[in-house]
Amino acid sequence: MAKLILSLDGMVLRDFKLDRSEVKIGRKPHNDLQIDNLAVSGEHALVAVIGGDAFIEDLDSTNGTLVNGQPVKRQLLNDADVIEIGKYKLKYLSEAPSKAAPGAEDFEKTMVIRPGALKQAAPSPAPAPAPAPAPMSFQAGDTVIELPPSQPKPAPAAERAAAIKVLNGANAGKSLDLVKNLTSIGKPGVQVAIITKRPTGYFITHVEGPSRPLVNGQQIGVQAEELKSHDVIELAGVQMEFFYK
Repeated sequence: MAKLILSLDGMVLRDFKLDRSEVKIGRKPHNDLQIDNLAVSGEHALVAVIGGDAFIEDLDSTNGTLVNGQPVKRQLLNDADVIEIGKYKLKYLSEAPSKAAPGAEDFEKTMVIRPGALKQAAPSPAPAPAPAPAPMSFQAGDTVIELPPSQPKPAPAAERAAAIKVLNGANAGKSLDLVKNLTSIGKPGVQVAIITKRPTGYFITHVEGPSRPLVNGQQIGVQAEELKSHDVIELAGVQMEFFYK
């Protein structure tokens, strides 16, 4: 389980496990992680846990929040990142390393801005039609009763494979399969969003940047919005099509 290690002047004060979706950090007692120091605002920062990733968000604090020495408003945390709140430091340690190939994590988080990182989309061969189920029948006396074949239930939306395809720029025509519970897209420092895989479907949420992404030409709201097949996402000057495979 991911955790934060709180320290002051190099001395470790405590470990805090990220076992909930939101962890508030601040001076007031009602915070999940209280730091009783006047340099820390009453409600200073928030760590949001989505899937296997964590984000730090500054809650308009007086003295600001730093990650690895750089002031941030909202940012994805990487393993061993150091959050600075006043004179206190919080080292973020993620869950056990993934068995994915080296560089795979970084590839997904920067898919829009790294040329050549995406695979060329190719048309998928049409699957062979499944044989129609045979009707069921049984006999009662001299009468044969035939029942219609049962129809398979459609799979939940999140069990369907989905992907995004870049529509313009140097990576036009290339695609990325959405195989993780959370995929970050965009350009760090300019505009970033996340696509979250949930049991009911795929949702897009704004993470970083002065303006929120567009979906079909309309700016998304503050809350996560569900994506429908063939929706067009636009952020950081790049257009992408979301689709179910």
